[in-house]
Formats: sequence, structure tokens, C-alpha cells
Amino acid sequence: MPEKKDAPLRSDAQRNRERILEVALAELTQSADAPLSAIARKACVGQGTFYRHFPNRESLVLEVYRYEVQQVADTAAQLLETRAPDQALREWMDRLAQYAMAKAGLADAMRRATSKQNALAGLGHGPVTSALSLLLTANEEAGTIRPGVAPDDFLLAIAGLWQIDPHGDWQSRAGRLLDLVMDGLRAGAPGA
Repeated sequence: MPEKKDAPLRSDAQRNRERILEVALAELTQSADAPLSAIARKACVGQGTFYRHFPNRESLVLEVYRYEVQQVADTAAQLLETRAPDQALREWMDRLAQYAMAKAGLADAMRRATSKQNALAGLGHGPVTSALSLLLTANEEAGTIRPGVAPDDFLLAIAGLWQIDPHGDWQSRAGRLLDLVMDGLRAGAPGA
């Protein structure tokens, strides 16, 4: 009988999953090529348990990213409380870039994982989509961006963040990229 994907995990399975994610974050931040077997060993789980939760490197990297980006995603509502929608969106983009570059190894792992076709589609779920939906809806209602921008479209537009060298002049490069994306979002806005 197939297992339901939305069914809550048993408490021991949830602990195993969280331990894998914590170890994976530390290991992938240090090295994008951290062996999955080493991550499983350091998380004190067997290979079978590891692969039940994460069938491949891509699924692990994307989940670590989602797991960690929750703190950035949570800032969307806070920013909208204190800033105009377009300012909140642009500041949120900066926070996402800062976070990505601070996690140099994770950024490298993310860049490698998303170089595969359709890998970014996996990001169209969870906290990032919720944050983006909140920000994009507020901007659309305020007339500050073009109507009909979907979170997946936005994620594809900023995918260049993962191509930026976190050891170089990433702040100015990320700023230029995100300004271009913001200019594109504003083009055709009813309030423009």
C-alpha cells in the first residue's frame, strides 16, 4: 500500500529527519561535495533510513535549503507591516541573497543541485512560496508590480543568485541582479 506523503511522521522518524537536516546543513556548508554516507553516519542513521527521507543528493540539498530559509521566509510578513510592498519585496530579496552567500558551501551545493533540469521546481513549495505569495500579492494589490507574477516565475528570475561566487564581490553583483529583477517586476505595473 503506498504511503501518504502528507501523513505526519512518527516522532522517532521526525527526529531522524531533523538530525539528518542539521548534519547536512553543517556538512554542506563546509563542502558542497560532502558524501551522503558521511552525513548519514554523522546523523547516526542507517543508509536505509537516510534514503527513505532523502532518495538523492538533490532532494537533500533542496530540503536543507527550505529548512534553513524558513527564517528568511518568515521576515516577509514582518517587512510588510513596516514598509511599502515594493520596499518589503526588495529588502526580502536582499535578505535572501545575504543568507545564501553566508552559507557559501550550501550555496555551492544549491548551485550544483539546481543545475539539473527542473530542480528549481522543487523550490516552489513551502515557506519560500508562502513568503513570495504574500509579497507578490501585496505588491500586485498596491499596483507596484505587473499583475500575474507567480512565485515559480520569481524563483526562476532570481536563480542567478546561485551562480554568484560567495567569495567574491557578491553584494554588488547580487544587488545588480535583484535590481534588474525588481525593474522587470515594476514594468507594466498599473501604478507605474
